[in-house]
Amino acid sequence: MRKAALGAAVAALAIVLAACGGGNDQGSGATATTAAAQQGAAGTVAVASTALGDVLVDAKGRTLYVFTKDKSDQSVCSGKCAAAWPALTVTGAATPGTGVQASLLSTAKQGNGTTQVTYGGKPLYYFAGDKAPGETKGQGLNGVWFVVRGDGTLVQTKG
Repeated sequence: MRKAALGAAVAALAIVLAACGGGNDQGSGATATTAAAQQGAAGTVAVASTALGDVLVDAKGRTLYVFTKDKSDQSVCSGKCAAAWPALTVTGAATPGTGVQASLLSTAKQGNGTTQVTYGGKPLYYFAGDKAPGETKGQGLNGVWFVVRGDGTLVQTKG
């Protein structure tokens, strides 16, 4: 029974991941419903230790990622992509937490009307496959999703 459940989970994840790297489902940004569900506490971004080193996380310790296909501070992740990679959005300003360079932290109004948190000019996202704080299961997926160090550089090693 355990193997069947694991197999089903892996198959579902493979379908979602296939939608998130090929560039076939790109638009103006995440849906408002998905994005609203992923608002960090007051938009706080901090740096925390993970298996990949010290990387950006939200106030609850959930790992944040960037999508290398984004165009400057504008998200191109929508539809199935946004379901697997929800945006970190805020209704006000983003708040720098421990280890974050305040000068790199900002927000950008997206085409769908949401305000997405950015770091070093790159929109920030969660990965739906990360279930607990500090998990980095989205690292390196499809060669376009990466965690970010506190200095704004991408960690480009496999997770």
